[in-house]
Amino acid sequence: MTTVPGSALGLDAEPLAGYIGATITGVDLRENLDDVVIAEIRQALHQYKVIFFRDQQIGHAEQVAFARRFGKVTPAHPHEENPPEGFPEILPIDSRRYEQNLGRKRTSYDNSWHTDVTALVNPPAASILRSDILPPYGGDTTWTNLVAAYENLPKELRDFADTLDIKHQFNTQATAGSQRERKVAEANLAAYHPAVRVHPVTGERALFVSPGFTRGPREIRGFSPTQSERILALLWEEATRTEYTVRFRWQPGSVAFWDNRATSHLAVSDAGHLGHERVLYRVTLEGDIPRGVDGRESELVSGQPFYGS
Repeated sequence: MTTVPGSALGLDAEPLAGYIGATITGVDLRENLDDVVIAEIRQALHQYKVIFFRDQQIGHAEQVAFARRFGKVTPAHPHEENPPEGFPEILPIDSRRYEQNLGRKRTSYDNSWHTDVTALVNPPAASILRSDILPPYGGDTTWTNLVAAYENLPKELRDFADTLDIKHQFNTQATAGSQRERKVAEANLAAYHPAVRVHPVTGERALFVSPGFTRGPREIRGFSPTQSERILALLWEEATRTEYTVRFRWQPGSVAFWDNRATSHLAVSDAGHLGHERVLYRVTLEGDIPRGVDGRESELVSGQPFYGS
């Protein structure tokens, strides 16, 4: 067990991998935590990129209240029409809904590497996910450290990536004529983001690629679809190298809190085919408009920014 640097209260953090991830202990998320504890959790988040809490007995109200200590909480999702009653901020990650909306059994909507909702011009700053119904085994989630991925690129490749702008948009993956397909078309979210973004708090540079939001014709500004495909494939391979990742096994009472500006994640698709159900609940914090290393901002292509309250 280690102590978060600069921690006044000695917040305990157990690192889980060499580049990313730590379990935080000694915190009860049901409590109204004081500002010092919140500041230490925020510091741990910036240091480890994703932090985990175990054995937490919280529901929707406590999850939303905890999230509000770190910023404005957004509505559940730009495409969500049926959040839990009374909790418009909560997005169910529910295998039962995916079977209904997508026509096939799966434990997560998006089983590819992605950073949350990067089709927005202001993607969420962070996400908080808590477990509810879990399979007896399988259904883990993996995160990767996009800062480490960038910092370990050869300088020539870093310099090249610094100049790129990538188009992010939604691909429905939904049944034709379904509510999901209609919502995606109505929102029509798309944005150009710098391939390398500067973190607004830490100043770190992160490789900002999100395969889940660049399906279909690949598009890097100034390059053909074929060229874009090959460049992105190289960047994705670097971003998801095993040494930059941490894999988390969900248990009852588990909560994950990740910096969406410095990570991508992957829901491991190894439980749905067994018929197991998996239900988790997510909230997201309002994000800023990403900036590249030269100060250029992401550009809105279509849709609207996503604000919290």
